[in-house]
Amino acid sequence: MANGAQDPATDGAKRIVISVDAMGGDRGPAAVVAGLALSIRELPDADFLLHGNEEELARLVAQEAGLAGRVTLCHADRVVTMQDKPSQVMRHGEGTSMWSCIESVKQGAATAAVSCGNTGALMALSMIRLRRLPGINRPAIASLWPSRNPGGFNVMLDMGADVKAEANDLLQFAMMGASYARNGLRLARPRVGLLNVGTEEHKGRAELKEAHELVAQSAEAGGFDYVGFVEGSDIPSDRVDVIVTDGFTGNVALKTGEGTAKLISDFLREEFNASVFSRLAALFALSTLRRLQKRMDPRRANGGVFLGLNGTVIKSHGSADATGVAAAIRLAHQLAAAGFQERLAARVASAMRPRQDGTDGATPSETAVGTGGGTKE
Repeated sequence: MANGAQDPATDGAKRIVISVDAMGGDRGPAAVVAGLALSIRELPDADFLLHGNEEELARLVAQEAGLAGRVTLCHADRVVTMQDKPSQVMRHGEGTSMWSCIESVKQGAATAAVSCGNTGALMALSMIRLRRLPGINRPAIASLWPSRNPGGFNVMLDMGADVKAEANDLLQFAMMGASYARNGLRLARPRVGLLNVGTEEHKGRAELKEAHELVAQSAEAGGFDYVGFVEGSDIPSDRVDVIVTDGFTGNVALKTGEGTAKLISDFLREEFNASVFSRLAALFALSTLRRLQKRMDPRRANGGVFLGLNGTVIKSHGSADATGVAAAIRLAHQLAAAGFQERLAARVASAMRPRQDGTDGATPSETAVGTGGGTKE
C-alpha cells in the first residue's frame, strides 16, 4: 500500500474516506482516475482508497495534480472481469481489486465503496463480506430515474440484485426505497408505488397482490404514502417518488430506458445532419438541444445503491466514462456525509417492529441531504 492520503487525526476535521475499485470497468482504470479527479474538487473533506495495480495507478494518479495527498493506493494483483461468474468470485475473489475495495468498508477504513465492475460479483462479494442488515431477506439495487418531479428524479428498485422477489421482499424494498428517497431526494414523506401491469387491484401475480396489502398496511410505520399499483408509464411521472419491483423487471426497464434515450439522441443527430437547412436549424436550436441532452444524460444519475447491507456500496455503470464515475463518487460521498447507512438500518429496524409488536416505527429524525441537503423530516 502506498500511503498518499491525509491523516484524519491531523487534518483538523473528520475526513470522509471512500473506497474505489479502479480496475473493474469497461474503460479501465484511466476512466476511474479521471472521474476521481473530476469529483475531488467538489469534495474537500474526502480522501480515497484506490484499489488495483499499484504501478499503473501510481502513473495515472501522478498525472492529476489535484489528487496529490488525497489518494492512498491499495495494491491488488487480480481483477474481477465482466465474464466472471459470481459464484466463482465468492470462492476465489480474495486478492482482486473488488474484494479489496469491499474489505476496506468491512474493516472500517472507508465509509462507502464504489465499483464499475461486474454487478453480480459485486453484489455477491458485498453480501458475504458485509452481510445483510438484520431482518432483510434480499438486498436491492436502487437507482435514480429521470422524472417530471420537481427534483428531477424518481427512485426505482430493485434494478437487478436478484431476479425474483416475494411479497415480503417487495415490502422491504418499499421501506428501503422510501428511506433512500427521504435522504437522497429531500422528500419528507415519499410516495411509493408498486409496479404492475395495471393500476386495478385485481391485476397482477399473487405475490404482487399480497405485497399490495402489506405495503399499504406498513406505510404509516415506514413514513411514506402508498399510491397503490403503478404502470410502466408512471416510472418517469410525477405521480410517484419510489417505484418498487423485482430485479428482473427493474433491470429490463433500466436497460430499455437507456436504450431509448440513446435512440432518441441518435435520431435527433441524424435528422439535424440530414441537410444544410436542418444543420442551420440545429445551430438555432443549439442551446435547447444542449439542455435536452443534459436532462437525458444517464451519466448524471450514474450509481446504483446496494440497499440492505451492513455498508454502503455504489455500483457505477460498467461503461461509465469520467463524468459517470464522478457522479457515482459524489453519490457515495453524499450518502456517507449524511450517515445514510445508520439511518437506513434504524429505519428498517423500527419500521419492521410494528409487524411484531404493534408499536409505531417511524423515525422522524432522519436528515435529508439530497441535492440541497440540510432539512429534517
